[in-house]
Amino acid sequence: MAEKKKILVIEDEKDIALGLRDAFEFEGWEVATAGRGGEGIELAKKMSPDLFILDLMLPDMNGFQVCTAVRERFKVTPILILSARSLESDIIRGLETGADDYVTKPFSIGELLARVRAIFRRAEMAGRRKTMTVAVGDAEVNLETNTATVRGRDVELGFYATQILQLLDERRGEPVTRDEILDAVWGLDANPTNRTVDNFIMKLRRKLEVDHANPRHILTVYGQGYKLV
Repeated sequence: MAEKKKILVIEDEKDIALGLRDAFEFEGWEVATAGRGGEGIELAKKMSPDLFILDLMLPDMNGFQVCTAVRERFKVTPILILSARSLESDIIRGLETGADDYVTKPFSIGELLARVRAIFRRAEMAGRRKTMTVAVGDAEVNLETNTATVRGRDVELGFYATQILQLLDERRGEPVTRDEILDAVWGLDANPTNRTVDNFIMKLRRKLEVDHANPRHILTVYGQGYKLV
């Protein structure tokens, strides 16, 4: 029998935290909750979760600080930010800080469950990969650890960014549409937007390209999507 997936919810709004606990436990997952960032960090050390659900507006710490602290200790565990802060700058900052996905409040519990299922599904597929690295120019990406070595420096990429890169590598030199990326990485039952893909591509370029404003390897194919060369 497969081991239960463990989710840690760091959320100070009690009604939301309890609602998430009920929904996740109904799916058969083990759930722990924390109402403060520091409490969540300490709880994570004890339970080693398979997924973090993180609010940004916490009473004791900035959620971005919590994300950074979590990512330092848990290098490959997916982090999903759940926040009322919907500005694109906040989303980009969250992804840059180490989050793997970003959902804005108010949210659909059905969409959130779909994203969580997709995270667990892709994580299981990652464990069965044969090729563990992808070359992007002079950068080498480790698909197992969701990290890259870029000109002698180690950088964190995150779960979804790595999954997108793997898909582009599998079809290297060919255009891959945004819809194809959404379907392959998030799953047909999930509901992120095309802008979600664009944000992750931006993140990959900032991390891997020498000049992210003029990329040489992760290219836009106008009217279609992206390709890796």
